Amino acid sequence: MGVLVCGVVVLTLICQSHSLDGATNPLHRFKRYQESASSEPNDCTTRTRQPMVLSKSGNFSLDVRMPGVSPTASDTYLCVAVPVPTTRDAYIVDFEPHASMDTAHHMLLYGCRTPVSTTNYWDCGSVKGTCEDEASIMYAWARNAPPTRLPPDVGFKVGGKSRITYFVLQIHYGDVHAFSDHHRDCSGLTLRMTSKPQPFIAGMYLMMSVTTIIPPGNKVTNADVACTYNSYPIYPFAFRTHTHKLGQVVSGYRIRDGKWTLIGRQTPQLPQAFYPATKGINVKYGDTLAARCVFTGEGRTTKTYIGGTSDDEMCNFYMMYYMESRHAAPFQECMEDGSKELFQNIPPEANVPITVPPEMMMHNMMHSAGAPSTPEHQDDMALLQPKREEEEVLDQEYHLEEVTDWPESPLQLGQVSGLALDSDDNLVIFHRGDHQWGVNSFDNSGKYQQQSLGPIQQSTILVVDPVKGSVLKASGRNMFYLPHGITTDKDNNYWVTDVALHQVFKLSSDGRDTPLVVLGEAFEPGSDKEHFCKPTDVAVDPVTGNVYVSDGYCNARILKFSPEGTYLSHWGAGSSDRRRRVQFRIPHSLVFLPDRRELCVADRENGRIQCFVAESGEFVKEIKKQEFGGEVFAISYAPVHGGLIYAVNGESAYGRSAPLKGFVINYSTKEILDDFSPENAQEFGMPHDIVVTKDGRVFVGDAATDSVLKFSSDKAEHRSVKKGGIEVQEIEETETIIQTRLKPQQRGEVAVAKVQIPVVTQQKTAELVQEQSQKPQQQEDDKETTLAKQSAQGVSPAVITTLLLIPLVVVISIGVLIRYRKNRMYGDGCEVKLEQTSSGGILGKLRGKAAGGLNLGNFFATHKGYTRQGFDRLSTEGSDQEKDDDNDTDSENEEYSAPPPPAGPSSSS
Repeated sequence: MGVLVCGVVVLTLICQSHSLDGATNPLHRFKRYQESASSEPNDCTTRTRQPMVLSKSGNFSLDVRMPGVSPTASDTYLCVAVPVPTTRDAYIVDFEPHASMDTAHHMLLYGCRTPVSTTNYWDCGSVKGTCEDEASIMYAWARNAPPTRLPPDVGFKVGGKSRITYFVLQIHYGDVHAFSDHHRDCSGLTLRMTSKPQPFIAGMYLMMSVTTIIPPGNKVTNADVACTYNSYPIYPFAFRTHTHKLGQVVSGYRIRDGKWTLIGRQTPQLPQAFYPATKGINVKYGDTLAARCVFTGEGRTTKTYIGGTSDDEMCNFYMMYYMESRHAAPFQECMEDGSKELFQNIPPEANVPITVPPEMMMHNMMHSAGAPSTPEHQDDMALLQPKREEEEVLDQEYHLEEVTDWPESPLQLGQVSGLALDSDDNLVIFHRGDHQWGVNSFDNSGKYQQQSLGPIQQSTILVVDPVKGSVLKASGRNMFYLPHGITTDKDNNYWVTDVALHQVFKLSSDGRDTPLVVLGEAFEPGSDKEHFCKPTDVAVDPVTGNVYVSDGYCNARILKFSPEGTYLSHWGAGSSDRRRRVQFRIPHSLVFLPDRRELCVADRENGRIQCFVAESGEFVKEIKKQEFGGEVFAISYAPVHGGLIYAVNGESAYGRSAPLKGFVINYSTKEILDDFSPENAQEFGMPHDIVVTKDGRVFVGDAATDSVLKFSSDKAEHRSVKKGGIEVQEIEETETIIQTRLKPQQRGEVAVAKVQIPVVTQQKTAELVQEQSQKPQQQEDDKETTLAKQSAQGVSPAVITTLLLIPLVVVISIGVLIRYRKNRMYGDGCEVKLEQTSSGGILGKLRGKAAGGLNLGNFFATHKGYTRQGFDRLSTEGSDQEKDDDNDTDSENEEYSAPPPPAGPSSSS
């Protein structure tokens, strides 16, 4: 009997121990979550409930999904809680969403210690909410939002001492008709996490107006927010703007010593994901952070207040930052109204609305159910996606160098005055044939004095293969006297200017000599709406088709016409500029910025670049650099890396004050990222125009040397090994060369690793090396490859065997040790699997960054009447989930080091 009693007592203690352990151990909580969620009779639930996956390097994944729900009413908010599967500190480095806007309006991921429920999903749109204690939003997704990349060595801290032991997934199901087929939904996300401490912790700073009232009919109402920053330094890397329908532009700034530095500026009517912040900016103790939202009350008959419904408005400027781990503050906010005295000095760009074409606007995006997107809509949106981080900063190895063997055969050109690109990225050259612009070409009134020469008999417009330089098409015979500028529209029509004729022409690209549109009167200079005086260039809005003409050598103005040639408006620097800046002195080149809806002008004799709102002509910014030397001849633009302006300078009439070069300029920061010029001790003569292709090749037309020069960055790219995924191609068993092709993030990049391999047949190897060394280097656009050659010497089989066995023994020993330590760390009761790597062996150590996305948002639930049902979207992709391998190469360590960037030097303007 005593034995029986003792057995019962022992059994009770064991059960109690297991019960307590299950209540306190997050791994057991996670296992219970899996079991309870999987008990629902639903196929998608069974398919998506996967155990935590742990790799050797401490990386693991966690699925957080709805357990097969089927809402019965529109605007339903459902939540489910998932425990953090570790008691130690962990870091979310990537979020991979699994949802479609056809089903889910938006989803949010909260972190907290005590969720409302831990047993099943619940209606969290009611008074229940998400968490019993304070909830922190960690992720948000909506409308198939495209992600952007999180910086290396940065993560969101959970578990351990972070006070986050549960994740709560909230999904807003907007339109119940999506469930008319009675299917069950398992939308959610996968969290990519690591146990390796991250040097920098991500956080969010929210500037938000809560008192703004927008009067009905008011054309402009400003909402200003400003706070003094009183904490440890933060380093913003992305920003996001948010309003509802009335918002036109939102701008955020750092104010230090009275100087306003832009953090980010964007229209909230575009996808409200994270966009890259100004490069190199930091915020430290004593700085002021300020934001302005510009609203219009036109069309409203009553006052509009700040709130969470679709009829209310919001003014939010989100700033995502990182800071040192020891000082980490995951969330900070500012809701103080800015003083009128402070905002008297706000840069004028903050007051300029960013125009969005009606077909691109996201009507009712914030509070209406998403409708299925059409292919046309997807194409439009692709132009407006936020830039990925790898697009924001040019690679340190990026440098444009001349492609000296282009073109393969000489082009028969006169003075090259204009360059353009057609829709296939073919180069279009506009040149003067046997005519030249000399001192006797014009009189003092601007009239052309050499009409007796007749028009140029050669083909003045050549379409050229950008790879080989061969002529594909030729046109423009007997039409022009002194060609100048050229551009193409979306239908590949040519828009050209002739300074001798004082006219602008629209020509079909099919070679017909009859112009489609003619602006101006032949050989008659003038300054009214029907006349030009030596017009220099044309730019065309690809959306509206509106035409902009720079006019020119006599008139300091920009004219705007309809696609049919009807005069619409004109402006000059100063006429619509409140600061009354200096007027143009030869507006020489134009470029339209389709992603910003701006027109930039190369103001030649003022040595500056000025940008304007294309629709209204309002001044936006000016770029003026000492390196220009007082002359800017031409500009081009590429909507990559956050926006790049390409420019060439020229020789000043007062003597050369700076070397003639091409420049690559960051649009946002005005920083010169690269400069370039011809090789082999050559120089530009008169670089007259410049264009950049979609793949980053640059062409410069030189009017003094009657030539077009091509520049590429491929040579520089081949100098160093870059990451981003590794693919090894072995040539043959007996060959000694291994090419390591790197999968590019944007451009075709090829580098070569030298590897010495013992071979059996020395003669065959020597022949291979000799054959490879005789191959000429290819310099055609994305086909450039460099082969590193190394002779191999014979090695005895015994030495070969020994050399191969030693690393194998070492690898096996390390693997056994790691496995032993992992078993000790996680115990036998943990449901953990080793993560499969995408490549084995040594290559497994060279893996690139993980894919995925991080979206955060909707952080106004508890502030002064804000409702939980407001919609707010942030997007940040990214991560380096697998960056913590111990055997990383030096190049990897350099790429993944992320020390706080110093404050960037102020650029001149």
